[in-house]
Amino acid sequence: MDNPNQAENGRLTLEPVAWYRGDLPDKFGLPRQSGLVPQLQGHVEMAAGFRRPEMLRGLEGFSHVWLVWGFSRNHTWSPTVRPPRLGGNTRLGVFATRSPFRPNPLGLSLVELDHIEWEGPQGPTLWVKGADLMDGTPIYDIKPYVPYADARPDARSGFARGADRTLEVQVPPGELEKLPEEKRQALVGLLSQDPRPHYQNDPERIYGLTFDRWNVKFRVADGRVLVTAIEPLTNN
Repeated sequence: MDNPNQAENGRLTLEPVAWYRGDLPDKFGLPRQSGLVPQLQGHVEMAAGFRRPEMLRGLEGFSHVWLVWGFSRNHTWSPTVRPPRLGGNTRLGVFATRSPFRPNPLGLSLVELDHIEWEGPQGPTLWVKGADLMDGTPIYDIKPYVPYADARPDARSGFARGADRTLEVQVPPGELEKLPEEKRQALVGLLSQDPRPHYQNDPERIYGLTFDRWNVKFRVADGRVLVTAIEPLTNN
């Protein structure tokens, strides 16, 4: 089969093969890496022209997949960046970080493949967990995760030696029950990652996180995330 995106003079035109659909429409609140909130569910919807079951044949035998995707809302880049993990004050080379502000705005995420829905109006759909993607993110490729080749337990991790500490999340009685049961732990997991920019530390500031059809209001004080209200979005 001819490849219309074949590289010419080192340049390559990419076409989305799928789109990610999830509960987070904005960058604020996204997990900083995939897998940090394994309860977060979403699905990969194949793009027109790629809704062919034979393209996914055999993928059901794998528990995890790599998603190659695009930073669709970033249009600038810098040769050095300030990783949030280092407090936002230390500059490192862009290729030594996972900053979204890259010369080629491509991302790579490892997600759990929960199941494949083979029949549906959009063709086969991949239901996944633990993605760090916004709703509507273009997916450029899907590859199976192969532990014997992809896992390197003894690899060095530079400045990223482990996940950030998680915070205790406190929700007023009855607020969490406003959400469907299958989304509650995902929201708690997101909040426990401390969605605030690392340079902000005002314990009185109220933040708003858009999660599915709700606006989740919270503040952070004394190492705890204190939810103040969970309200339906006004445009729903």
